[in-house]
Amino acid sequence: MQSSPNVVAGRSCGTCTLCCRLPDIDHLDKPANAWCRHCVAGKGCSIYADRPSVCRDFLCLWMTDEGLAEVWEPSLSHMVVYRQGPQVTVLVDPDHPDVWRKEPYHSHLRTWADDAEATGGYVIVFSQDDVFKM
Repeated sequence: MQSSPNVVAGRSCGTCTLCCRLPDIDHLDKPANAWCRHCVAGKGCSIYADRPSVCRDFLCLWMTDEGLAEVWEPSLSHMVVYRQGPQVTVLVDPDHPDVWRKEPYHSHLRTWADDAEATGGYVIVFSQDDVFKM
């Protein structure tokens, strides 16, 4: 597989499949926090070559931001973090609903929120059925 120019050198999804579980993907009729029917645990997408553009175009922030430490790797942090314009979205693994409130994550999220506020941005955290705007 050829590396995308947006991916930080040396980073890859590896066996992480949280983006196949946490987001709501309308195109695949997949609700949030449910495994995609095309996901093979520990391996990835069974339709990888033909996956929809919503999946093809997605890269989490850990994959694209060299400033994020290894602790932000989704398989370690139990969170998928990504940017949408001025918004930072955090999807929390329902098996670890309070991980975003722990360090080093919470202070980092708070800093992002404080920095984003100056330009009308914010951080939004989805944890189980709860939504928190920071």
